[in-house]
Amino acid sequence: MVSRDHIVMLPYMAHGHLMPLLALARQIQQRTGFTITIASTKLNIQYLRSTISTDSNSQSLFNIRFAELPFNSTDHDLPPNSENTENLSLGNIGKLFHASISLKDPVLHLVNDIIHQEGKPPLCIISDVFFGWATELAKSVNTVNITFTTGGAYGTLAYVSIWLNLPHRSSDSDEFKVPGFPESYRFHRSQLHQYIRDADGEDLWSRFMQTQISQSCGSIGWLCNSVEEIEPLGFDLLRKYLRLPVWSVGPLIPPALLKNTSSSGFSFSKQHAGKRPGLTTEKCIEWLDLHGPDSVLYISFGSQNTIGLSQMMELAIGLEDSGVSFIWVIRPPIGFDMKSEFRDEWLPEGFEERMKQSKRGLLVRNWAPQLDILSHKSTGAFLSHCGWNSVLESLSQGVPILGWPMAAEQAYNSKMLMEEMGVSVELTRGSQGIIVGKEVKRVIELVLEKEGKGKDMRNKAVEVKKQLRAAVSDETQNKGSSVKAMDDFVRTILSKSQEEAASIEVQK
Repeated sequence: MVSRDHIVMLPYMAHGHLMPLLALARQIQQRTGFTITIASTKLNIQYLRSTISTDSNSQSLFNIRFAELPFNSTDHDLPPNSENTENLSLGNIGKLFHASISLKDPVLHLVNDIIHQEGKPPLCIISDVFFGWATELAKSVNTVNITFTTGGAYGTLAYVSIWLNLPHRSSDSDEFKVPGFPESYRFHRSQLHQYIRDADGEDLWSRFMQTQISQSCGSIGWLCNSVEEIEPLGFDLLRKYLRLPVWSVGPLIPPALLKNTSSSGFSFSKQHAGKRPGLTTEKCIEWLDLHGPDSVLYISFGSQNTIGLSQMMELAIGLEDSGVSFIWVIRPPIGFDMKSEFRDEWLPEGFEERMKQSKRGLLVRNWAPQLDILSHKSTGAFLSHCGWNSVLESLSQGVPILGWPMAAEQAYNSKMLMEEMGVSVELTRGSQGIIVGKEVKRVIELVLEKEGKGKDMRNKAVEVKKQLRAAVSDETQNKGSSVKAMDDFVRTILSKSQEEAASIEVQK
């Protein structure tokens, strides 16, 4: 199916934002045949190209184009070639956020070129929630803007409302209410990253977040990377708060994860071409094959987080004392160069060698084939930073979560996973959280136990797995909720486009 209709998509400059948007582009293109142009800076476009260069399903890329936007990081007091949040310090991430506003003019130039070539504006511009400026830009070229949030509905609402209202500033206690949530709900100061905790509405972060999020609230609707059935409360509250349509089009993860391909020789590792693996996928699978079902704890804090030195030590002590088998993706602790070699002194003496000899623990430097690990029958739980992509990947395999949220909306995701879904327990919060080996041992044993709470969490995670699969069912008689949401979104933008064209005709 070929269509002359065109959509421009603007992902934010972070790996956790790029990949879901590419997955969204594929879904829209496959359902509609629309031409889609994904626009970002040169290095981010190179990264996106690298992830699809080995893609055997080339049909899914038909009519998806890439446009490079000019951007020079040194013009914004950033290190050379800083076009992505990965490996940047918190201060430099703040600079990158502000620098991203400079993409507005290149995007306008790109859209005007499309209008000149095709004789009409794109159907819509889909932009990340941090690109609120796209709302006014879309209006200026007679099209509409759709906001895309890579998070879940609950976590997105908490993040948006806390930034726009800073409710913790008007509370005398550590607990506070958040506008948009039921009166009985309480959030805690420890769930806020330091830069939100310190925000006063005038600081660098507030000025960016409040402006961009407010502008995104002026778009004609939001696309959310989640599923209606797993977050009924979150979607209800988010729609009431925004007073806009919110389309649940998730989970935006590799389709093969939603099929029964685990342990069958299928590999997901090509999804992350361009990443430097600490260990080959084959070695990881070989190691996992040595262990029984649901017995292994997988530990990873996402693509750009690490933990403190004392936390690393105590985590290792708790792991060893628990007797549980584990795969741990390790990076240098906070305060050290993330790109440097990992040193033995950051772990208890002889720890790695003991784990290796006993085949109880596998320490992987830098990056591991996460999707292959989570989809393996031996993986029983995931110690995670609760980034939404990782949450969806884990729950798509029925793997419960041991939460250690770090930043962004991760603590709100963790709260929802515990209180609303019952698929998680929390070990600690943030890079300053205090943990001791005994508590690590207790919580790990709790999650992996065959009976009691561990069993209950696993059962609930398996239910979520079924709901995620059902949501993307495309059977004619039994379309899933996410497929229906996508169809409704497409109908909406086609209708808006026709209204806009009619309005322009009348003005002539």
